[in-house]
Amino acid sequence: MKSRFVKDNGLTLRMGWTIFLNGLIYVILILAIWWMFGQNIAGVIFAVLISVGAFFFQWYFSDKIAMKAMGAREVSPEEAPELHTMVDRLCQLADSTKPRVAVSDSTIPNAFATGRSPERSVVCVTRGLLEKLDRDEVEVVLAHELSHVAHRDVTVMTIAGVTGVVAALMMRAGYYMSFGRRDNNNGGVPIQLLFLLVGAVVYGLSFLLIRSLSRYRELAADRAAAILTGAPSTLASALTKLSGDMSKIPEKDLRASSSANHLALIPAISGKAAFGQLFSTHPSLDKRLEQLAKISGQLSAPQ
Repeated sequence: MKSRFVKDNGLTLRMGWTIFLNGLIYVILILAIWWMFGQNIAGVIFAVLISVGAFFFQWYFSDKIAMKAMGAREVSPEEAPELHTMVDRLCQLADSTKPRVAVSDSTIPNAFATGRSPERSVVCVTRGLLEKLDRDEVEVVLAHELSHVAHRDVTVMTIAGVTGVVAALMMRAGYYMSFGRRDNNNGGVPIQLLFLLVGAVVYGLSFLLIRSLSRYRELAADRAAAILTGAPSTLASALTKLSGDMSKIPEKDLRASSSANHLALIPAISGKAAFGQLFSTHPSLDKRLEQLAKISGQLSAPQ
């Protein structure tokens, strides 16, 4: 089914590059394991098995992992009729597949979408968001999350997020397997240190790739939601409210939900804890509002 959410060629290009570069990172990682094990085929087989196992675990359980991190549960139309009505209307408007709908009891006002495909996706909002925003604002936030599903960037983020996990698992396992093999370094750099260095480099590359894609995909989702609903100012209002509330939430509550930051509408961080733009999972609020203001001008301009 082809969605009416506006297509973003820049997002498509970045998703393609992210998948390609992640694949390249995997190849480098496996070759590094092979070299450090003295070109032993058993090392390569071990590396591949760990990689494939971690990938499929993350692939099949990514939605459950994210929902558990946010304390969310799926709700039926009988349990949340108004929420389902909004999702139904938006899916009909966008001609897109309806995902599962979930609600988190978290008081942190936020929303996210996850899942390995549009048919197996879920959109979730928190109680804090439902209490903070009015109906129109909730609807445009849902449109933002549904656009993530339609663009399939949720799928790419799921795949990209595995790389760092695989690097950590492989390096840790390789480190323990390397004990008793001191003859392999021939007086050079200890093999344990090589494992740690390779793991750090792979994790660092994965970290930057995910954040670069994450920032752009948020802008693409803002744009798609604003154009579909014709309400960029409403989305701007919602983002402003939610961003302002983050500074009022206790640090311990923010840390509890930070593991799902890369999926959330607004990152669960306070102004004091925010990192530089290079390390941020989201574009700045000013940049998002600036884009929405431009869209508002374009939509109101005479045709």
